[in-house]
Amino acid sequence: MKKRLLVFCLGSFVEMGIAQTNPAITSFLLNTTGIKGRHYLTGTSTPIQDSDSANVQKIQYSSSFAYIKASGIPAYVIGPYTNNPVPVASAQNRLYKIPLNPVPKTGTKTSVGPGRNGVLINGVPFFNAGDGRSYMNQNKWRNNAYVFEKNGIDCNRGHPEVQGTYHHHFNPSAFNVASVVSSTICNPYLADGLYVPDSTKHGPLIGFAFDGFPVYGGFGHTNPLDTTSPIKRIKPSYRLRNITARTTLPDGTAAVGPAINAPIQNPGSVILAVLGAYKEDFEYVAGSGDLDESNGRFCITKEYPNGIYCYFATIGTDGNPVYPYITGPTYYGVVETTNTQPVGPTITDPVTTYTPTITSVSSIESSEFHASIYPNPSNDILIIQLTDPNAVERNVDLISLEGKIIKSESIRQGSTMCFFDTQSMRRGVYFIRIHSQNNSVTRKIIIND
Repeated sequence: MKKRLLVFCLGSFVEMGIAQTNPAITSFLLNTTGIKGRHYLTGTSTPIQDSDSANVQKIQYSSSFAYIKASGIPAYVIGPYTNNPVPVASAQNRLYKIPLNPVPKTGTKTSVGPGRNGVLINGVPFFNAGDGRSYMNQNKWRNNAYVFEKNGIDCNRGHPEVQGTYHHHFNPSAFNVASVVSSTICNPYLADGLYVPDSTKHGPLIGFAFDGFPVYGGFGHTNPLDTTSPIKRIKPSYRLRNITARTTLPDGTAAVGPAINAPIQNPGSVILAVLGAYKEDFEYVAGSGDLDESNGRFCITKEYPNGIYCYFATIGTDGNPVYPYITGPTYYGVVETTNTQPVGPTITDPVTTYTPTITSVSSIESSEFHASIYPNPSNDILIIQLTDPNAVERNVDLISLEGKIIKSESIRQGSTMCFFDTQSMRRGVYFIRIHSQNNSVTRKIIIND
């Protein structure tokens, strides 16, 4: 009996050791330094400090699942929410149960319903392409959130629903990183989002759908099985239908909808029912893009060197979200349905608490480090923006030509940006130093009057 018990414990230990290397455990941004959330209110361009902890508060895992405890508040500044009845998002302290060994769903795929259908690595949930409403409340001609909720979405393309749950329907990057800015409401507010799309490298792992398969940013390899192949923008296989009237659904079923370009009353505003305003305005055409009906494909990534099915947060050539945005109308894999229930999942199996090993970055100037410093020269504000979510907080110093540190800021874990007010500074040559532990990179900048 003792011998069998010893073998059982040893087997469990090995399983736990293997599980701890799973990206569904190690990729989440665990808040170990007390980072708090921040938000903007309309008309106030100075961030307001919150008391709620940001990112992920606790990670536990068994041999089959990762359990992610998160407030749902990101480290980047959120808000303001124009035409949104909820002015400030609230901490949800939600538990998510992510399969460590996801498997494809055979037979009929599971529909992606309203509300949460996955979680980003900072603990913020993402929703599907709709806003939960439809034309005449018939569950046909369902609203496209990108059209109907645009004026209620903040500068990171997120917003809270009526219970205060902050979430994203689309690629979680800031409005101002797109080459064609789709909204002017964010002009007074600096925003950064979870990451900045970079056309020169594969998109980062930004989250997991509730079937356990990972979600990546909008760029990937031309050959999904060859990580040395060129980088390209990953295209979904959905397109606008060639219709002049809404009389049938994409499958041919008769269903009368609003006239194209008709004015539609929306909470707080009137929306023109342009082609693309409803989910049924789009059709899936296999092979027309890079992805399948669920908005994913099998590919090799640095996190999954043996390959895995990957969803992509799709964007257009202008950097703005492209339908169906993150997941398609169905999940690819077997879904952990407790995540979609109002109370969420509970932990019923033996678990180990994950504690990340903090190691020094070997070189902050590497293929993993990309920063933009702009405008340079600067007249009134200087912005420092990284590309990817940070595994650790990075410090940023503004240094005089004589080597004196004038101001210091930080780019928090799960954020990509910090900025300096340079209006009162003398014109001249200065330096920006970005550093993490014992590694740093320095760049020259110029400040004008």
